[in-house]
Amino acid sequence: MLLIFDWDGTLIDSTAKIVASLQAAAQRLQLPALPDAEVKNIIGLSLDEALARLYPALSSSALLTLSEAFSQHFIAADQKPCAFYEGVVPVLTSLKAAGFDLAVATGKSRSGLTRVLGNVGWSDFFSATKCAEETASKPHPLMLEQLLSDFGVRPHEAVMVGDTEYDMAMASSAGMPRIAVSYGAHHIDRMRPYEPVLCLDRFTELLEWQPLRQRLETLPS
Repeated sequence: MLLIFDWDGTLIDSTAKIVASLQAAAQRLQLPALPDAEVKNIIGLSLDEALARLYPALSSSALLTLSEAFSQHFIAADQKPCAFYEGVVPVLTSLKAAGFDLAVATGKSRSGLTRVLGNVGWSDFFSATKCAEETASKPHPLMLEQLLSDFGVRPHEAVMVGDTEYDMAMASSAGMPRIAVSYGAHHIDRMRPYEPVLCLDRFTELLEWQPLRQRLETLPS
């Protein structure tokens, strides 16, 4: 089975850092301040699409300036890497050791994901990663469709794990089972309409999902 994970808000506790960096960038450019909830709403989208939604009246050049300012603030703040959510490291390590294919589908840029994977020592951990700039932004299903093609599996042989309605909508459009986590950027009630097969309050609960548990139970101890 192919296990696909969102990054920010699902594996890494980076929501507060993203919000603060965007607000600092807006303040630096003397743009209207946005509340935390409004910024959290766009987490998961590509940066270009997120900023265009937050500041629809800005010109393309102004949006580019805002994007650059956000990246500068975030990179500076990210010198101290964000923490993994509790249970992420042991659970993913166990799944990898059990032979599951692990992948990431994220709205981060390639340079951003490469940097953060290096920061946490996971540059070679995942079998594949897809970033929005290389494909289509969530909730378009293209990045999932490309991962399915890369691994030669059908939608029901994979699962998408994420913390936003964009993750759920993307997986739904791809015909893929989806698992929602309740501790990330979007409230769990926003994800329930997409009928996730599982809703997690803690990442360790992923191991209780029957398809994974059955596979793990058949492995030699």
